[in-house]
Amino acid sequence: MTRSASLRSATDTPVAAPRRPMVRRVGTVMAFGWAAVATSILALDATGPRTTTAALEGELAQLVAERDARAADATAAQTRFTAALDQISAMQSQLLASEEKRRELESGIGAVQASLHDALAEAQDTRRQLAEAEAQASGALPQAARAEEMSAALGVLSDELKTAAAERSAAAMRADQAVRTAEAMAVERDAMIARNEEIFAQLEEAVEASVKPLDEMFKQVGVDSEQLLATVREGYEGTGGPLTPMGYSSRGNAAITESEARASEVMVSLGKVKDYKIAVSKLPLAMPVKSAFRFTSGFGKRWGRAHQGIDMAGPVGTAIFATGDGVVTYAGWQRGYGNLIKIQHELGTETRYGHLSKIRVKVGQKVSRNSLIGDMGNTGRSTGPHLHYEVRVDGKAVNPMSFIKAAQNVF
Repeated sequence: MTRSASLRSATDTPVAAPRRPMVRRVGTVMAFGWAAVATSILALDATGPRTTTAALEGELAQLVAERDARAADATAAQTRFTAALDQISAMQSQLLASEEKRRELESGIGAVQASLHDALAEAQDTRRQLAEAEAQASGALPQAARAEEMSAALGVLSDELKTAAAERSAAAMRADQAVRTAEAMAVERDAMIARNEEIFAQLEEAVEASVKPLDEMFKQVGVDSEQLLATVREGYEGTGGPLTPMGYSSRGNAAITESEARASEVMVSLGKVKDYKIAVSKLPLAMPVKSAFRFTSGFGKRWGRAHQGIDMAGPVGTAIFATGDGVVTYAGWQRGYGNLIKIQHELGTETRYGHLSKIRVKVGQKVSRNSLIGDMGNTGRSTGPHLHYEVRVDGKAVNPMSFIKAAQNVF
């Protein structure tokens, strides 16, 4: 019995011994595999944001270059526009003075012609009176007396005729001079009209250069420009003042209809520029962060979900500013956002500022563009201190970068 047990023990020992090293090898292989997978995941997490940061910094540099180019174009257009306005004002003053002078000459010519006509009528009346006097004296006076009287009457008539002839010659000379002056004024008027046409063309070009960038800006931010202008005009419609009777010209206005029409079009375009400037002042176009920061996340899909704003990273306590005039509609904690501020602006726009460490405004408070509203923080669903900034138009989230880019083209 002892020998059998000894034999079983001898046969069992070599089988159990190799199993322990095999278990150790399997465990070691599994540990190294898990370490390799974890290292790969960490490497992917580390390289992803750098690539995004480099792309965003490149985009920011391109935006700054575009802003400088657009600012230079806007300054040049404004300079041309101001010079054109000064020129057209001077030319209009000269044209009015020339027109007044021409009317005075026409009045002078009419007076001279009326005077000449009166002189001729008086001469004919004198001849008739002499004839009647001669007929009456033919039967009552002696021949010598009639001859003397006739001689005296002829002398008077001769003097009057000489005076009338001199006046007629002087009137003819003045009329000829007036005609030459009128012709010179017509040439000058044509030159002024041509210059006026050139100034109108420059003015229209300057106005178009001012309106086109604003049209493109509002298209980029996703705002209906026609609805926007209608809203602005509705809020700025005040009229008043005393009414004065109008004067009307009896010579018609066919010659100035085209100029008036072009001037009216220019004024409409200038009014559109003014309306656009009012709209720009009411949109959230400023930067919410004035100090140094990094773009860490853009607008759009992120991790399989929609990211409805942009993230700007910086130290905790970095000042956060309102991007436009408006009224605070929310100031408190909201899930995901952490400490959140909502500001309602005019024309249907709203901005949101999330993950704040401190809120410096209250609900119902009116704020102006670039006023301090809070501090950057790391509250809510956040992996580090940053500002989550959103822009919404009629309740729909839009890319804040389009507003930032538009602001660089306007300011």
